[in-house]
Amino acid sequence: MAGSHTVVAPDLPGHGGSDSVRADLPTTADLVAEAVRTTLGGEPFDLLGYSLGARVALHVATEAKLPLLHTVFIGVTAGIEDPAERDRRRQSDESVADELESSGDVGHFLDAWLHGPLFDRLPPEATERDERLRNTASGLASSLRLCGTGTQVPLWDRLPALGCPALALAGSDDIRFAAHALRVARLAPHAVASLVPGGGHAVHLSQPDQTWRIVRHWLESVEPALI
Repeated sequence: MAGSHTVVAPDLPGHGGSDSVRADLPTTADLVAEAVRTTLGGEPFDLLGYSLGARVALHVATEAKLPLLHTVFIGVTAGIEDPAERDRRRQSDESVADELESSGDVGHFLDAWLHGPLFDRLPPEATERDERLRNTASGLASSLRLCGTGTQVPLWDRLPALGCPALALAGSDDIRFAAHALRVARLAPHAVASLVPGGGHAVHLSQPDQTWRIVRHWLESVEPALI
């Protein structure tokens, strides 16, 4: 992507160089929007996010007044609609965050996280574990508490107003998020879904060449629309 685009990749709150920043999803979206404005000024741009980043991108795309050309969501959900299920997820994330913060062992947390069902299609050499070790226990714990899907206000009803073209991409074997991608494509007026055969949740890491071919072809072939 860097070969054809100027890539602006801010560290999200609780991660990397933004480890000390504490923010929920709407605030995170505001911070990302401001980072883009500061870096690009008023130039139109393409927006891409994966997983947590895709949920942030969904907030940016539906709330921020930015000159978007295209939006790419990889492994996205617009939230858990059932209040009881959402509360169970929030409590689960709180428990994981408490345990991580108590132990301070980021390595152990990452090993457990990467051995979960979301990443069963991701080979060990593609986990980017060393990069993930830039994070701290307190930063990751805060992200789980403030930006987990249990705290996310469902945004499904905002998708019909999404004005820019959107690509919702997922691995075909990532059943839950593949279904979310198809639903995004049904609800957003200028959206399509693409499923990478045999791909899991982190399809851009396990099958980077195929994922980039899909994204590049879509970016080049779909007429942008400023909003």
